[in-house]
Amino acid sequence: MTEKLWMVLGVIALLIGGLVAFRGDGGHTLTITSIPNDLTLTLDGRQIPANGDVAVKAGRHTLTGERPGFETYTETVEVHADASYKMYLFADDAEGRAWETAHPDQVLETESDAGRRFDELNGRLEAKYPLLQELPLVGRGFTIDQGVSRAHPGDPEYLAFYIRLTYPEGRKNAHDWLTGHGYNPDDLELIYTVMRGG
Repeated sequence: MTEKLWMVLGVIALLIGGLVAFRGDGGHTLTITSIPNDLTLTLDGRQIPANGDVAVKAGRHTLTGERPGFETYTETVEVHADASYKMYLFADDAEGRAWETAHPDQVLETESDAGRRFDELNGRLEAKYPLLQELPLVGRGFTIDQGVSRAHPGDPEYLAFYIRLTYPEGRKNAHDWLTGHGYNPDDLELIYTVMRGG
């Protein structure tokens, strides 16, 4: 009896030790909320519940949500601690719009969160790129405006600055303006274009 008890205790200790080791080795909980709440959600290609807690290892993961009547959405997330994530899909045909009509409370939550995410993204971009507050800018022989990054296509956290040159000295003038206002051109993705006759 004592030998069996020690064996059972040993197995329990081994299981607890394995769980502790797993949690200490980058195991985290990702709490997911999805709208529509019956969408199909995959994590790194493996289907997971659309709502609730999922155990994930630390690192980069790809979440994809899809449902008939809605645009499929894929996002890469970095997990380094327990976290929450909201997967929202937007209707793209009559079936999806019918679902939205039948679920106005979920649509309102989606729109509210989309607005909040947009505001948060703008705040991060303004902190990362103070130059944004001076754009659009018209200088002597050049204009500067923001645009999509070519170095990081599809990543909204990165911007490029498009400099349109209206005459040959415009490039030097733009460089001088940037450095004179405290911006390091080497820290920015600058894309030059030349207007006809420039």
